[in-house]
Amino acid sequence: MATLSQSFRGRLVLPEDPTYDEDRRIWNGSVDRSPALIAYCTGVADVIEAVRFATGPAAGLPVAVRSGGHSFPGQSLCDGGIVIDLSPMRGIRVDPQARTARAQAGVLLGELDHETQAFGLAVPAGIVTHTGLAGLTLGGGIGWLMRKYGLTIDQLLSVDVVTADGSFVKASEDENPDLFWGVRGGGGNFGIVTEFEFRLNPLGPIVLAGPIVWPMAESARLLRFYREWITDVPDELTTAVVHRKAPTARYIPSRLQGQPVVMVVCCYAGPVEEGQEVLRPLREDSGSAPVLDLCAPKPFTEHQAMFDPSFPHGRWYYFKSCDVDRLTDDVIDRTAEHAARIASPFTAFPIFQLGGAIARVGEDETAFGGRGAGHTFNINGTTEGPEGFDEERTWARGLWSALAPHQTGVYTNFLMEEGEERVEQAYGAEKYRRLREVKRHYDPGNLFRLNQNIPPA
Repeated sequence: MATLSQSFRGRLVLPEDPTYDEDRRIWNGSVDRSPALIAYCTGVADVIEAVRFATGPAAGLPVAVRSGGHSFPGQSLCDGGIVIDLSPMRGIRVDPQARTARAQAGVLLGELDHETQAFGLAVPAGIVTHTGLAGLTLGGGIGWLMRKYGLTIDQLLSVDVVTADGSFVKASEDENPDLFWGVRGGGGNFGIVTEFEFRLNPLGPIVLAGPIVWPMAESARLLRFYREWITDVPDELTTAVVHRKAPTARYIPSRLQGQPVVMVVCCYAGPVEEGQEVLRPLREDSGSAPVLDLCAPKPFTEHQAMFDPSFPHGRWYYFKSCDVDRLTDDVIDRTAEHAARIASPFTAFPIFQLGGAIARVGEDETAFGGRGAGHTFNINGTTEGPEGFDEERTWARGLWSALAPHQTGVYTNFLMEEGEERVEQAYGAEKYRRLREVKRHYDPGNLFRLNQNIPPA
């Protein structure tokens, strides 16, 4: 500890410090771990010093890397080890002429949107503004613009990385291309990314976006209509079907609050007038009128923050996830059956529509797996605290198991701690083999193992 404090500019937090319990909290309140040290890095030099400390005087201790702290299974925290915290590194620089942005590893999605939308530009990234940009990007990055512009990793031009031996390297298509391939979907396995360079895309600042809501009893019928409708919608439209009890919120009429509902949440990344016409069949021809329609022109930043109240820090979250090729009748029936059993007012599960620009990138161009999937289920059981959590976790596992015959893969950012075999399934055998070779080159000792881990070959 004394060795690190001599050369480290950031804040070092130990268990005896008065802020320790606050500093060790992360987004998922069900995770309670006690690190031996939390090192808040102010820049690349601090990251290098922290890594060298972890491989020198503190060798053998587990190392967790935290930026936004949104890891579903809480892998940004560890017991008895070192947390290298990147949250002070929040710099963003937008070049509107070149349509590029550089963002440090502690940036949150809402902060990036704030800077880029000032110029009518955007990086497709996530659905909750307090998510960390780093973890979301390294796993792939799905969000409201993905069918038009692709995943977050599809916008990456370069990254700066501190590797396991404390070296600082850059990676791009032309420089360390093996590492650049690996970080685009392979998570934090190969080092600590300290800065990202993104391509920016024109957007908004006004988009047609928001949920259109029906009673949950309409789920199976609505999903069958939705399945056929989305076959012809343009790439500008990305949707997610969400089942839940309607939240208590000012924009939800009191008669609907707490009632089981199914909603199609839309975002049209094109002219509002075109979007209105694309959505007309959903509103008028789906077989029954929606009970609430909140899909309207609004600032993109407002839409990006829509789910924030549903995913606050400190609630207890449990996730299961899977990809499916198509919403078959059996998938729809099983989904509707289990949705009707939701008990917690905080439990919800989006079914994200994929395709479009995601599928036009070659499967082998990046480490991300599953570009050909039609939909990804993000099944989360959520409670305010420990009361009822076991029941919601059992419910989430039940829906996931019911979908087992139709599962084709999984998005790594939606995995809990499910083991090496499940991680391999996310990439496929050949891509997983290639990732292990990249891991062997940049982290042969598996220092960065608190993640969806890819062991070195």
